[in-house]
Amino acid sequence: MEFLQFLSWACIVFTVGMFSTGLTDLKKMRASKSADNVQFLPFLTTCLNNLGWLYYGILKTDGTLVLVNTIGACLQSLYILCYCHYTNDKRRVTSQTLLAGGVVCGGWLYFSVVLPQGESQLAQLGLTCSLFTISMYLSPLADLMEIVRTGSVERLSFSLTVATFLTSTSWTLYGLQLQDYYIMVCVFTVHSESIQTPGLFLRYSLILKWILFFPPYNTS
Repeated sequence: MEFLQFLSWACIVFTVGMFSTGLTDLKKMRASKSADNVQFLPFLTTCLNNLGWLYYGILKTDGTLVLVNTIGACLQSLYILCYCHYTNDKRRVTSQTLLAGGVVCGGWLYFSVVLPQGESQLAQLGLTCSLFTISMYLSPLADLMEIVRTGSVERLSFSLTVATFLTSTSWTLYGLQLQDYYIMVCVFTVHSESIQTPGLFLRYSLILKWILFFPPYNTS
């Protein structure tokens, strides 16, 4: 039980730390009074993801899931409000936010009213949350492909990668301890991706440093 409590606190600390990386974008928007160089969809999709896992945690009476995703949903809502305040394209942002709100309402009605309470409800909600999390975190694979193609790590946030790696590791072990396959499967997929990314960062950073400090001889 002590190890489970340790994993619980590790999940809380690392996940809240990962969610807090959005504070950098928040400071950037406040400093520039603009949201031009900040992406909106990651805030929105992460908020939806938090709400889904929050409901799953409530149904399963898992305090760790409830606490982490409550904090996450509040932070993402703060980022969304700040973005809406500073963006010039308020119509697009409003329409996407309303669409996300419709998805939340539809999902709540389906899982709360249509489905009977019990194992079936929990299983379908867990599967939905897992698939959504996997699709959300696998989207950066395009950036990894670009890193391999160009040999440049400029588009890669190493701090966010490390935070994702630590978070996914703690949640994988936490799900393993609880024998919760929905947590294990989705987080293991994120964990597999996060393992590859630091290796790419280190590899191409070392290559870049080697070229800068030991340039090839000009044979022409």
